[in-house]
Amino acid sequence: MTQETPRDDSLLGLLRGVEDFSANVFPETQELFSELAEGQSPHTLFITCADSRVVPEMITQTQPGDLFVCRNIGNIVPGYGEMLGGVSAVVEFAVAVLHVRHVVICGHSDCGAMKGLLNPDSTKSLPTVEAWLRNAAAAKSAVFARKVEGPELLQAVTQENVRLQLAHLRTHPAVTAALANKAITLQGWVYGIGDGTVSVLDQTTDTFIPLAEAIQREHKA
Repeated sequence: MTQETPRDDSLLGLLRGVEDFSANVFPETQELFSELAEGQSPHTLFITCADSRVVPEMITQTQPGDLFVCRNIGNIVPGYGEMLGGVSAVVEFAVAVLHVRHVVICGHSDCGAMKGLLNPDSTKSLPTVEAWLRNAAAAKSAVFARKVEGPELLQAVTQENVRLQLAHLRTHPAVTAALANKAITLQGWVYGIGDGTVSVLDQTTDTFIPLAEAIQREHKA
């Protein structure tokens, strides 16, 4: 058996990673980075969780400059006017200035934020997290109203949260204008960390469908 190299989780390990990038990775893609040094033109605003296991560029197999990424606890987009801050600014800049053509909100399995939403006692000592998760409270209410229980509960609230944040996204003026001009598409995903799958929200049926089916539908559109 091949012995795995132990992971270096020290600050020195990070610095050595940068050294390796500068010496080995960057030269191979120098032409791309030379173009990006003049400006950016990403095609997608990708809003996802800050969870370290979710790596947007790896999941989508995209290059630097393709995605404008916004990460926060629980892939939340507060409704416009509710909490005008970093997320609202990212949305406004991406849509009104960068003119992204797509916005993806991507939830994921085993989400700590969704676990905290379902177990409010676990966030009592985290007042900032507790306040932030109020932006997802309606997702929990909807799932509880459907009387979902057991092992399906976490997945159900994760999916419902994606639906909710898409609804919040539509309240932002820049998004509303872009949708009216048919200049943008919105999509919701849930990424499975353990199996590498992505399910996609079909907004016609309001259900999450397998990736292969979503790709077929896009081909026919």
